[in-house]
Amino acid sequence: MAVKVAAVTGGASGLGRLTARRLADGGAQVALLDVNEAGMAETAEGHDGVTCHRCDVSDASDVQSTFTAIRDTLGPIDRVIHAAAIMPTRPLIELAPADVHRLSRIVYEGTVNVALTALPPMLARRGGQLVIYGSIAGYVPTPHMGAYCAAKAAVNSFTEVLIRENADSGVRILLVCPPMVDTPLLKQAQETSNPRSLQLGIEQNRLMKPEAVVDAVDKALGGKKTILLPGGEARFVVALRRFSPNLLWRLILKAESG
Repeated sequence: MAVKVAAVTGGASGLGRLTARRLADGGAQVALLDVNEAGMAETAEGHDGVTCHRCDVSDASDVQSTFTAIRDTLGPIDRVIHAAAIMPTRPLIELAPADVHRLSRIVYEGTVNVALTALPPMLARRGGQLVIYGSIAGYVPTPHMGAYCAAKAAVNSFTEVLIRENADSGVRILLVCPPMVDTPLLKQAQETSNPRSLQLGIEQNRLMKPEAVVDAVDKALGGKKTILLPGGEARFVVALRRFSPNLLWRLILKAESG
């Protein structure tokens, strides 16, 4: 479908930044949503038609007022891409409950706020696209990433049900579950406990390029797929988790201890 107006959360960097610039280059009016105003300004630099909106996705009223302002200014939103997330890492026992709750508020509750704000106007006009970034971390638990994995598992489940409940609505909903992607989000993990799984991914050159993820999303939106696992590694580890979870855990723990 032709995208005239798009909204991108997490637009200050990473997959959000790349997606926003591509949409703008394609002629869309793009609204960025993030708390990082400097990052959004960098995304928008040199790209006409990009506007920046400071928005905390964990705050439902902030999300609602921001989307209302975007629609009032630019018109109906054709595509929403929800990429906002944080990914600090640490063994669960070393976290305070407040740390886990904060991550969940941004990653999971942020998804709820964006989806349930963006979707009703699309359903009313029986058209539009909603792309939600989950993660294979929501299917594959990993040491040091327990809080993030739990939040992404909630995102994956929430979105999958949302897809099924609105299958005949005329609105295209896509859940994207990439593996480790070479974006600034990984720096949060490196700057906290720096899990061995992440170190190995970097050492073995297994990080997926963000351009490849966005390419896969664009292709999927042109088809009928509702859950996208971009890259061979994502599909492999999710299959291994389903059919041989004990083997997967042995491999993960061996890598962590190495």
